[in-house]
Amino acid sequence: MPGKKNRVLYQLKVTLQDIYPPIWRRIQVWEDTTLGQLHRILQIAVGWENAHLHEFHIGPKIYGVPDPDDDLYERPVLDERRQRLREVVPQVGASFEYVYDLGDNWRHELLLEDLVPPEPEQRYPRCLAGERCAPPEDVGGPLGYADYLEAMADPSHAEHESMFEWRGPFDAELFLLAAVNRQLQKKPR
Repeated sequence: MPGKKNRVLYQLKVTLQDIYPPIWRRIQVWEDTTLGQLHRILQIAVGWENAHLHEFHIGPKIYGVPDPDDDLYERPVLDERRQRLREVVPQVGASFEYVYDLGDNWRHELLLEDLVPPEPEQRYPRCLAGERCAPPEDVGGPLGYADYLEAMADPSHAEHESMFEWRGPFDAELFLLAAVNRQLQKKPR
């Protein structure tokens, strides 16, 4: 393992699939970040609530939190807590998938854009940029989200009031970079 002084950062572009206009984030994480740690970082950066199962698809392999039932379904899941980014995504230009909420099936493409040296006095992980708010949890995937946005945009829509009561006001364009970075700097519990 390289010494901590020689560590580099993985700059990843994270794009939520099947949504237009796109919801995306650009993040920097240490090369020795485990996939389990990356899951927690993605939850904060994208704006999810960490209320559902998830997995990473890298090449033909699936990484996540193994479950005894995986063997019953002949679905081998490698332990994400033991896999570091530099081991499974070794080169710039590589992309892989993060799936959150296996029912709603939120698929995120993660593209390794660059390997960069850390900036002195900067804390990592950090989010560099992004656009748009994550969909509400349990909205029903990309199609449910489209229906939700339609209902929320039209006060005369039959579902507008029930959707508003369910989640309250929602601004699909809102992305607060500083708030994301404050959350990323908090120590995990």
